[in-house]
Amino acid sequence: MLYLDNSATTKPYPDVLDTYRQVAEKFFGNPSSLHHLGVKAERLLTKAREQVADLLGVSGQEIIFTSGATEGNNLAIKGAAFAQRHKGKHLITTVIEHPSVSEAFEQLEKEFGFEVTWIPVNENGIVSPADIQKAVRNDTILVSVMHVNNEIGAIQPIEEIGEILKNYPNIVYHVDHVQGVGKVPLNIKKAGIDLCTISGHKFHALNGTGVLYIRKNTPILTLLSGGGQEASIRSGTENLAGSVSLAKGLRLAFNDYEEKIDRLINTKNYLINELEKIDGIIINTPKESSAPHIINFSVPGIKAEVLVHMLEEENIYVSTTSACSSRKKGESKVLKAMGKKSSITESAIRISLSIGQTIDDVKPLIDVLPSSIQKLKNIMGL
Repeated sequence: MLYLDNSATTKPYPDVLDTYRQVAEKFFGNPSSLHHLGVKAERLLTKAREQVADLLGVSGQEIIFTSGATEGNNLAIKGAAFAQRHKGKHLITTVIEHPSVSEAFEQLEKEFGFEVTWIPVNENGIVSPADIQKAVRNDTILVSVMHVNNEIGAIQPIEEIGEILKNYPNIVYHVDHVQGVGKVPLNIKKAGIDLCTISGHKFHALNGTGVLYIRKNTPILTLLSGGGQEASIRSGTENLAGSVSLAKGLRLAFNDYEEKIDRLINTKNYLINELEKIDGIIINTPKESSAPHIINFSVPGIKAEVLVHMLEEENIYVSTTSACSSRKKGESKVLKAMGKKSSITESAIRISLSIGQTIDDVKPLIDVLPSSIQKLKNIMGL
């Protein structure tokens, strides 16, 4: 099997699974309980929080454990918007955000009376910091920009935007770092980020685990009231085994980073060079300012989902848009925002690599892709 859908989810590291099992078996007490089992669980949770904080270069008091990107993004966006609505109701984001971000903004706009400015991107899928600055108003309270686009891998100028927003103390700056963590470095403090989301299953930890970084003194209204867990920002009995295993996965993702990234870049460059040789393929991922693990290409005339299933018959797994959008028929909103024609937006395929995949690992895709495309063209009479 050749699995090339790692931006949707990654296979957990064996050490992560071992950590989860050991914690679930030995530290099953509720961290909020006062007895010895609860105290042991609470200490382990604190240790995991500090480990994550150290890896991200922040304070443990600024780390909130969540169930993943969707919860983290919704908590960040809605929590910041509601907390600051007395200062203004103008929000800024981009047209290429993940659905857990874009739909949160749409809900705030349609149901709660906020006003959203949607910033466009250029032909490479990258937003202009100048456009962000132009959109800022006196009543702007929140700006949200993803770090790495989940469909094409374009890296956004997060630090440049953060530098601009430092001049506006009433604006909370949120970054969806889900696709970047462990693959594209981001200095959260240097970039001036107030809220930052990551998700465990994107770096070989487990589904249902995540982190929201909340800079000290950042205004945020809780969406989950209850027992006061996670500094009363995210109530509910903590997923101790999940949180500890996330910390393990994040540490493994950062271990030997330079060596792993060099290998990943070589694999990506090999694939792009080989894909460019195949008749009919158009590469959509920008050659500059793109993440080392995502390649997006189109085969005009062939529906993306048809090619996905054709490759699946060869035991090769790729995807169309993001996993959260792939079951919705139609074109890629990201490619459309980049000005691509419908023949390209409706035939887009995403390859997303694992941190450990080599050139030899991905050669089977290049071996079967030309014949798969030709077979589909013959069927369709192209």
